[in-house]
Amino acid sequence: MQKVRVGIIGAGRIGKIHVDNLLRLPQVEVAAVSDLFAGPELEAWAAERGIASVTKDSGEIIANPDIDAIFICSSTDTHVPLIQQAAAAGKHIFCEKPVSMDIKQTIEATQAVEEVGVKLQIGFNRRFDHNFKRIAEHVQGGTIGSTHIVKITSRDPNPPHKDYIRVSGGMFMDMMIHDFDMARFVSGSEIVEVYTQGAVLIDPAFSEYGDVDTAIVSLKFANGAIGVIDNSRQAVYGYDQRVEVFGSKGSVAVTNDYPNTAEISTAEAVYRDKPLHFFLERYQAAYVEETRMFIECIIYDKPVPVSGTDALGAERAALAAKLSLQLGRPVKTDEAVQLAEQHLHFA
Repeated sequence: MQKVRVGIIGAGRIGKIHVDNLLRLPQVEVAAVSDLFAGPELEAWAAERGIASVTKDSGEIIANPDIDAIFICSSTDTHVPLIQQAAAAGKHIFCEKPVSMDIKQTIEATQAVEEVGVKLQIGFNRRFDHNFKRIAEHVQGGTIGSTHIVKITSRDPNPPHKDYIRVSGGMFMDMMIHDFDMARFVSGSEIVEVYTQGAVLIDPAFSEYGDVDTAIVSLKFANGAIGVIDNSRQAVYGYDQRVEVFGSKGSVAVTNDYPNTAEISTAEAVYRDKPLHFFLERYQAAYVEETRMFIECIIYDKPVPVSGTDALGAERAALAAKLSLQLGRPVKTDEAVQLAEQHLHFA
């Protein structure tokens, strides 16, 4: 079968991860890479991988008639125009999360894709994690009965650099958005209301940009279930990723991944290794799997597993969480969207 020819827009850390994962797939050819800062170093990196074209102009990749699919791995503020341009050119699209910081723009991007009929998959890679997939399967299969409580813990090992905090979009759109998507994924239901408590307990730099580094968000789901997400920008023991769903017939939970399962018991203590250190190690296999499934959906013309609708669902919850923190009260996701549509901006 003819190979799927892919172009990569944005060759930072995540773009390079996707390239290496795509190159694992025999049915894929990575034909071109673009990056605003492309130079000799990127050209050498691409040449080592047999990538023929390196450019600073993403338009060259989108306009290339031989390219079937685009991976958008550039900064968030570029996502919507690139999705619109790629859709107009008839390219299938994989876009990193979030689609945008603005619900209206995200809606416009998804509409552009729907009008043309190309595929759009969003990079919520945690759905493809071997542990979290099992939770969703058991919930959907009825193993634990009807869902009552969803609990998600997500804590980074170290806070990001100040320069990143300034442009990240804040904890809810940058970090917790993965957990909003996970809550929707494992519950099988939409988030309809959130109530946020947040604080700056780790680094005063977060306050400078109106952000927090520690937060708890209570959730209400359309199916009647309730939930809670807790986030921290610094867990000194490593990358802390846990999920539990409790239901009418039981519960299903997963804890952290570790480098090994050895547990050492002595007269002094019982101990084991710390969790895997960060997302690159913890979700390495998930990144591979989301890439494989996107290419499979193109080849066999199947619906993508994480769509623009999923992006909107997570972004709606993130917007409501930010607004809830500022107003000090619960906020329904519909209310948050209405305020956004009225162009009321909450800095």
